Amino acid sequence: MKIGIVGLPNVGKSTLFQALTKKEVDCSNYPFATIDPNVGVVQVPDLRLAKLSSLSNSQKTIPAIIEFVDIAGLVKGAAEGEGLGNKFLAHIRDVDAIVEVVRVFEDESVVHVDGRPNPERDIAVLETELILKDMESIEKALEKAAKDAKTGDKKTLLRLEELKKLQTELASGKKAWEGAENLLTAKPILYCFNSQEENQALKEKFPNSVFLNLKKELEEEEKLPELAREAYRLLGLITFFTTGEDETRAWTIPKGSKAPRAGRAIHGDFEEKFIKASVISYEKLVEAGSLAKAREAGWLRTEGKEYLVQDGDVIEFKI
Repeated sequence: MKIGIVGLPNVGKSTLFQALTKKEVDCSNYPFATIDPNVGVVQVPDLRLAKLSSLSNSQKTIPAIIEFVDIAGLVKGAAEGEGLGNKFLAHIRDVDAIVEVVRVFEDESVVHVDGRPNPERDIAVLETELILKDMESIEKALEKAAKDAKTGDKKTLLRLEELKKLQTELASGKKAWEGAENLLTAKPILYCFNSQEENQALKEKFPNSVFLNLKKELEEEEKLPELAREAYRLLGLITFFTTGEDETRAWTIPKGSKAPRAGRAIHGDFEEKFIKASVISYEKLVEAGSLAKAREAGWLRTEGKEYLVQDGDVIEFKI
């Protein structure tokens, strides 16, 4: 899973990326210090993993991960190419979700592209650019769909109607609904306010948010696990585990996945050749003390292709 870190120039994007990934990046005090995206992998904190590894005496413990991409700053006019905007907007298209860094702190020594920070205005500037780019994409898709609809095909006519609805929504300043046409504004957004303290008014207006003093986080890393967990939740992801003497590992899948789809996280063959799975919840396995004891107690369930995997399931696949 890939999450893009976006925001106006000089709001703390590269500082957040460096704090998360421990990668040295250019955090210079001028716009567009980042040109090409930096990419880094972050482990998702999960206390259950260590417990399972201890139960199985595993040689290796492998956590779930999220890939973070530090994308250069967007400015007003990006959708028309300002600040190399088209290139940066294309990078956003490649991610699954967005962490939007918003500067709250005031510091005359740190340049702001609009003179001084105004969180709500700055969010509106960035998201307007995403909407404008989506409108451009919809207009192109509408042209093609209108030509295809001349055949009278019902499926094509329905798509044409959906595109028109999307165009109306975007034109009114609203973001696209989740999953729509791979549009930028359809991607889930987590707001990361770069602030020395939590602002209740902003928290109420933007509930999918965290407040971090990014300069301090770069040194102390107090609240970074909270951001990783929030990003995981925002994406609608859950974790299942495999455990044994060789390794205990956390696997990432979308919430609502059936057992064969969970198997795909391990290898494509696990989905295609799935027969059944032995399943036990993390809590029941810890209560049993080991897989062997859980098996003796009859706590391992045999599940088929329609089983909906739950967060914390420990699974053995049979293919």
